[in-house]
Amino acid sequence: MVFHTCFVHGCRALVLLGLIWFCLTPAAIALPVPAQQPLQEMQIHLGTTSGALRFVPDQLEFVAGQRYKLLLDNPSNQKHYFTAKDFADTSWTQKVEAGKVEVKGAIHELELKPGAIAEWILIPQKTGKFELHCSVPGHAAAGMVGTIQVIADS
Repeated sequence: MVFHTCFVHGCRALVLLGLIWFCLTPAAIALPVPAQQPLQEMQIHLGTTSGALRFVPDQLEFVAGQRYKLLLDNPSNQKHYFTAKDFADTSWTQKVEAGKVEVKGAIHELELKPGAIAEWILIPQKTGKFELHCSVPGHAAAGMVGTIQVIADS
């Protein structure tokens, strides 16, 4: 009899726990799913048509928790990298698209060959100031660097 009583009460507790868990899911408390948040587009050029080694713009600002689509292109005649490892490590990446390829998962840097275009959809998670550079040897030393600032949502 004691076993039956404990079993019944244990099942009730488990059902109650499941109900509480369900009620606290994002859908139940009306939090937006990250992939469904509206996104802001930001155009970033890696290099210039005249061959200048720079990012345009080289100062980027994001709001933590906001969804962004980075439209990256390389108008120059040489490859460039968009390297911002610390920023990438503290951001949630929905996907990167380039041509007919869609990449999902952790991203650390993107290589864009001459004329290439890529879209990176992400949500910065952590506030702070992050370094941006092109990791092709000599490019950062020649000035292909920038800053990424992630500020708190107000």
